[in-house]
Amino acid sequence: MSYDRPYRGGRRRYRDDYDDRRRDIVESPQERLKNIIIRLGEVDPVQEIFTVEKHIRELVPPLIPNLSESFHISITEQPYKIPFYAALLRRLHEPPVNQDETSLGKQILEEFWKGFQTYVDKLMWRETRHCISFFAHLVSAQLISAESFAALLQSFTAVLDEFGISHGRAKRAALCAADGLMISGTVLTSAVPTIFDEIMTSIQTYTESTNSGKWIVQPSVRLHLSSVSVENADELLDSAINTLKALESSGFEGPYPRPYADYPQLDMMLFTPYSLPSLLVPPEVIELDGPTETEESDTKKEEWPEYFMRLFSDDITPDPNTPAGYAVRSDLLAIIDIFEVNRKESARILLEYPKWTVPGTFKLKPGAPPPEVENLVNYEWQLESTLLETMLGASLVLPDSSQKQIYYDSLITEVCKLSPSTIGPAVGKSIRKLYSSLADGLDVEIQRRFSDWFAIHMSNFNFQWVWKEWIPDLELVVQHPRRAFMRRALEYEIRLSYHDRIVKSLPEEMHPPEAHTLPYQSPGPDFMYDDPTKPHHDAAQSILNLFRGRAKAEDVITQLDTLRNTLEIEVSDSENVNSLIRFITTQSLLHIGSRSFSHLLNAIERYLPLLRTLASGGMTASAGAGNPEAKADILSASASFWKYNSQMVAIVFDKLMQYQIVDPTDVVSWTFLHVNEIDESEADLKAPLSLSTFEWDLLRGALNKAVGRVSIARRKLALLRKEDDENRARVKANMDVDGDVKPEESVQENAALTTALKAFSSLTKEQKAALSRTLEGFISCLAPTTTTAHPNPKAGEILTEDSWHNHANWGKEEWNAWETWGWYRHFCRAYSPYLRNYAATFTAVSFARFEGQSDPVSDLLQKIWNVSIGQE
Repeated sequence: MSYDRPYRGGRRRYRDDYDDRRRDIVESPQERLKNIIIRLGEVDPVQEIFTVEKHIRELVPPLIPNLSESFHISITEQPYKIPFYAALLRRLHEPPVNQDETSLGKQILEEFWKGFQTYVDKLMWRETRHCISFFAHLVSAQLISAESFAALLQSFTAVLDEFGISHGRAKRAALCAADGLMISGTVLTSAVPTIFDEIMTSIQTYTESTNSGKWIVQPSVRLHLSSVSVENADELLDSAINTLKALESSGFEGPYPRPYADYPQLDMMLFTPYSLPSLLVPPEVIELDGPTETEESDTKKEEWPEYFMRLFSDDITPDPNTPAGYAVRSDLLAIIDIFEVNRKESARILLEYPKWTVPGTFKLKPGAPPPEVENLVNYEWQLESTLLETMLGASLVLPDSSQKQIYYDSLITEVCKLSPSTIGPAVGKSIRKLYSSLADGLDVEIQRRFSDWFAIHMSNFNFQWVWKEWIPDLELVVQHPRRAFMRRALEYEIRLSYHDRIVKSLPEEMHPPEAHTLPYQSPGPDFMYDDPTKPHHDAAQSILNLFRGRAKAEDVITQLDTLRNTLEIEVSDSENVNSLIRFITTQSLLHIGSRSFSHLLNAIERYLPLLRTLASGGMTASAGAGNPEAKADILSASASFWKYNSQMVAIVFDKLMQYQIVDPTDVVSWTFLHVNEIDESEADLKAPLSLSTFEWDLLRGALNKAVGRVSIARRKLALLRKEDDENRARVKANMDVDGDVKPEESVQENAALTTALKAFSSLTKEQKAALSRTLEGFISCLAPTTTTAHPNPKAGEILTEDSWHNHANWGKEEWNAWETWGWYRHFCRAYSPYLRNYAATFTAVSFARFEGQSDPVSDLLQKIWNVSIGQE
């Protein structure tokens, strides 16, 4: 067989291509040394320190900037190795043969400081924090003076005293100071006795001002309580405070590896520790290029206190409120965050993490030889359970995790693939722990993420789960969180596979419709006019045939005008002909596009003029710009067509917004109208005026669309303004022969800038309308007026302490009301940066009817709102 095939349109091969492949990549000595430094600890970090030191000293003359860059990369991207790099730098500080020369280690440290200053100036907080941990180890190794390091930490605690400081900035500055004190506490407090009290007071004073923020992001919800104490969860700064207290009481006997402690002491008569220069943390960057004056200012996502859930007891996983537990969790979170770009590498490093801890921190792997020397500690924690608790804790932080949810899900899968026999049991225990907490007030957003992760994890491991364990829970009320979780998880599993396969994975007890576990039928379209015995079948077929024949949009519009005249004669007076035509046309178009996602997009794009005509409320191409009733009909027809596939409802709504057939406000209005009208198929699962995960997904999609459009328009506007300013400056600089500056009027008006300003103004109004309508919708659900049809009387009853203590006996209405309260909380905290821009208007309009009255419902509605906008 010949592999030398003729050219078929691809890239031609040339002899040079093969030469390039055979040619080895040649590293320069400096590049090779950099890689050696970065790869420190591939086998045994303690022994390799001496080998790496030898390589560094052998390269003559040393290139200090290259060595400094190697340390920077190593420390900021591999923070779990910091103690060993501190030991390496300590070895490089050995006095040179010529006492008049500066040691190699000190030269590297001086150059390293310059890079650290760059991190601080650019507010690169993650890199800054890791460098401070490095400096703290160098203080313990007597390479840096304790007094200068104390002054450095004080510059970070000074940030906490800034007026109007954001939580994100305060949190990062506090963690920098706390980490430095934890690691170098013994030396630091001896040299500067007041430093502990100064740092502790600054951090505690700040955290006490964040209690209201802690209340709204707690993972467990107690609607009747204002307390910020949470069981089985720890707030990040609170953990740092508790750890500092524990270290102070133990004389700062920290849990950190200190390989440099075994080296001979430096002769302080001959060696002078490096004194860190003074440093000022720059203020937060304020964007001045965005819209000004009457336009909305640029929004920055508000950061809240971070609660990390605990899934296991302290004898299985480390308590983050203890020194060892805090150090372990900090390292693991850093690895997860830094290696987000490579989940496979992240999984490998996580499983190798015990190598970088004090021996005895984790249990040995099964079959591993016992240690040759006695362990310094004997915690014996389970690595696998610790990894699962850390990864899940990071993924379930409210209101948003620091990385995308799919990253955490994929990372857990990769860890399981690398060590299935040990990680598998930990995954099972984690699922059972989260499932058991569903009935104890677990936040609705955490429940949604848990369902999502569970389904994805099952799809990666052949959908194998011991469902029979949960069969007794089928006796619970149908809307109980555990039963809702089963329905939601199975719906997600079906999306990732197919209906029959998932049914076969379940016990028989979960199959019947009365179990309310599986969907009523497999996901698929439901064309209202497909049955010849149903009304208007012939009318729908006439439109459907035009779509099948790929008729022009103008021809379809003409046919609709004719069809309208016919239907006006046939239908009863009570039936809205225009609404009927919109239903027929929309469902017929979706029927054409139901075969695949590409079919859907092709159908929508081909008939955009038709959809815009329908949305305008008219049957001719010259109809108006938009009609709320017409748009609601299009959305209702779409939801009805895909009522057995909620994912497709969200997708179609998104595409209708993308092509501007409907606005985000239309989707929000339709969603709250939908929760007010429950059909027979939903009667067992829902109650009027309550929201489930399905409705929240629609709201979230609409709000994200409105927010995203404004952000894109803002960036485009800023770019056009910059270009316009540059053009004007260029005209001013272009002088006449006489030296006169050309007049300002000579600059032509920027048409693109004018258009962008109008677009930005329009999109800002759209964003405001969507947020306002969502807020009003939640208030109407939770505090319905006396004229509201089918109000849920339990919305207020569940807010009492007695009612919560009896929540094991709650019925469908109570759980529906509780879930609606949960989504209102999440809406306020998740979109708080945008709500704050319109806080005064929204407060005056939406909460006006509560003025002067005090009852549990109105009080809680306003408290959640006030906390979210920063008024409480």
